[in-house]
Order: sequence, then C-alpha cells, then structure tokens
Amino acid sequence: MLTPGPGGADPCRIFRPTADLTTFPRGGRAGSASCVTDVIALKMVVGAFPIAKLLYLGIRQLSKPVANRIKAGARRSEFFKTYVCLPPAQFYHWVEMRTKMRVMGFRGATIKPLNEEAAAELGAELLGEVIIFTVGGGCMIAEYARQAMNSKKKEEELSSTLGHLQEQISELNLTIETMDAQLREVNRLAQSKK
Repeated sequence: MLTPGPGGADPCRIFRPTADLTTFPRGGRAGSASCVTDVIALKMVVGAFPIAKLLYLGIRQLSKPVANRIKAGARRSEFFKTYVCLPPAQFYHWVEMRTKMRVMGFRGATIKPLNEEAAAELGAELLGEVIIFTVGGGCMIAEYARQAMNSKKKEEELSSTLGHLQEQISELNLTIETMDAQLREVNRLAQSKK
C-alpha cells in the first residue's frame, strides 16, 4: 500500500512505498497509469543512487586533489624527499631500467641512479598514485562489505519469512486435521440418527 507523504492527500504526489503497490490510501485502486508510473520511476531512482555509492565516489574524487597537495609537500620537504620519495623512486627506476635492458638484450649493464631532482619528482608521483590507489581500493572494499552485509540481511529476512510461513502452514494443517476429525464425528452422529 502507498501512503501519502508530506505532500498531502493527493496519492500521486510524494509517496512512501509500503508492501502493496496497487492500493491507495482511501481504499481506491491504482486507476491512474501515470501515478503508478511515477511511483515505479521514484523507486527506480532511489534504488539507482544509494547514498553510500555517492559518498564513495566523492571520496575518490577528493583523493586526487589531496594526493596532489601531498605530492607538492613531499617535493618541498627534505624529510619526505630523503626518506619517503627517493628510495621508492630509485628502486622503481632500477627495476624499470633492468627490465628494459634485459628486453633489449643487454645483460649485466650497470644502471646509474637518478639524480636527486628527478628521483624526488618520480617519488612524489609514485606517492600520489599510491594514495589514489589506496583510497580507491578502500572504497571498493567498503562497498563490497556493504553489499555483503545487505545480502546477508536480505537472506536473514527471507529465512525468517520462510520459517514464519512454514509455521503458519503447520498450524493450518493442524486446524484442517481437527476440522476433518470434527466433520467425521458430525457425519458419524448424523448416520447413527438415521
């Protein structure tokens, strides 16, 4: 059933969907095709843009400027430059050059390290990429956990509903057996009076 929201008495304004989509508040039926279409479109829009996904997208978009600021700070700071940017950049350069040399057929060639300015630049870029990748990966993990939690919740609700229905079926079977026994007793009494 659909109940009117804060919009007032007109059922085609703002809805809060409940169990049955074919009945309106005053007992009337869903006669207006546009009203039903509006309700279905409203449910589709709400389902298509959950807040959590929008929040994750916002976090990922904000991670890029934050990474750029951290990169700029890393270029200016001697501590970041020396201990955070330079070692990964020199290692990355060494692996990259070693791979290129092997692909071209040069074995055992000595690889010169990058100068400090180029290494600081490469290290800052690597740091920015790691930050963006970490934030994106964290968002993916959080979304997966949220989806798993929602799936588990739906499964528990379905299991609960199924258990409740089985309980009702058992009660109805017991009622049918009782009524059947009473009917046989009535038929037996009716046969004995004839």
